[in-house]
Amino acid sequence: MTVVDRTEEIAKLGDIAAGAGLRRIHLVSWRDLDDVEAGGSEVHAATIAKLWSEAGIEVLLRTSYAQGHPPLARRDGYEVVRKGGRYLIFPRAAVNEVIHRYGRRDGLVEIWNGMPFFSPLWATGPRVVFLHHVHAEMWQMVLPPRLAAMGDAVERRVAPLLYRRSRIITLSRSSKNELVDELGYRADRVDVVPPGVDPAFTPGTSPKSEHPLVVAAGRLVPVKRYDVLIEALVALKERQPALEAVLVGEGYDRQPLTALIARHEAASWLHLPGRLPLPELIELYRRAWVLTSASAREGWGMTITEAAACGTPAVVTDINGHADAVSPGRSGLLVQGGPGLTEGLDTVLSDHALRARLSEGALAHAATFTWAATAAGTLQALAEEARRKRR
Repeated sequence: MTVVDRTEEIAKLGDIAAGAGLRRIHLVSWRDLDDVEAGGSEVHAATIAKLWSEAGIEVLLRTSYAQGHPPLARRDGYEVVRKGGRYLIFPRAAVNEVIHRYGRRDGLVEIWNGMPFFSPLWATGPRVVFLHHVHAEMWQMVLPPRLAAMGDAVERRVAPLLYRRSRIITLSRSSKNELVDELGYRADRVDVVPPGVDPAFTPGTSPKSEHPLVVAAGRLVPVKRYDVLIEALVALKERQPALEAVLVGEGYDRQPLTALIARHEAASWLHLPGRLPLPELIELYRRAWVLTSASAREGWGMTITEAAACGTPAVVTDINGHADAVSPGRSGLLVQGGPGLTEGLDTVLSDHALRARLSEGALAHAATFTWAATAAGTLQALAEEARRKRR
């Protein structure tokens, strides 16, 4: 992207905001980008906030405490307020917004990551809701049975009624279909705005690894199903003796996953390096032969398009979100379950011509997603709500 292109994109954001009277926008989110458990949702919110602030919009992001970070901060041109624990953030954020503790706003973005903030009950003025995906079985993966049942009931029964008139923004066409077909949200009130790819993710000049290298990246949590992926990779090792695998990320599943790797005596070729600095992650994507994911639920799968922008295709589970992050047969393969991952990975690793074709398709597919477009699409939805409120 040239300097002129970026200047024009930022100016477009300013024009959208000015035309709708959106001078100050507040975002409410469960976690902050600096939280130790931050993931794609937090990257998504922080990147949009950064671009909006560059366009001259006053942006405030309200989240829960982030360990080791001050309650008030300024990052990339926007304000960050980190107050309240994992559960108190919801009522505290609502009360603070009602009493305008951090100033009045012209627009509100509610980021719904598991439990909603119930903004229809207390928010006035223009408002949109980020709802990346339906959580479904994720509740049973992370909560005790009673709390899981409560979370599922809120998501499937309470929220669709409460948010029926809200403007919803989701990341993928497949996620929208689930929101509309299974939960009953109005199709005309659900927008699809895909996440972008940071320009830092490029093919570069690094050669591919000399031996088959498979990479996965994401938080080490149950929904990512790294245990399923490890079993699939162990089975793959029998077919690809020179295989090396790197699972990048951190999370509370590290200990059981390390134990699983040890039981398979796979530590010499299957590595858990934790989080990597961005330059190291990009270099790893560039060297990898394929990116993989066994995740059960995703709104998109940002690691898929990041790796694709580095020229690395994907073999991932066929779920909502993945179905849009991958262009099937062009930038990668969608497969079913653990055995499907083993078969799909073996197919791509064994066929140089297929890998080359998928690599070209991955680059072309990733090139269609920019953060500027994501920021503009989200702001446009909020601007339309502002004009609708005035009417």
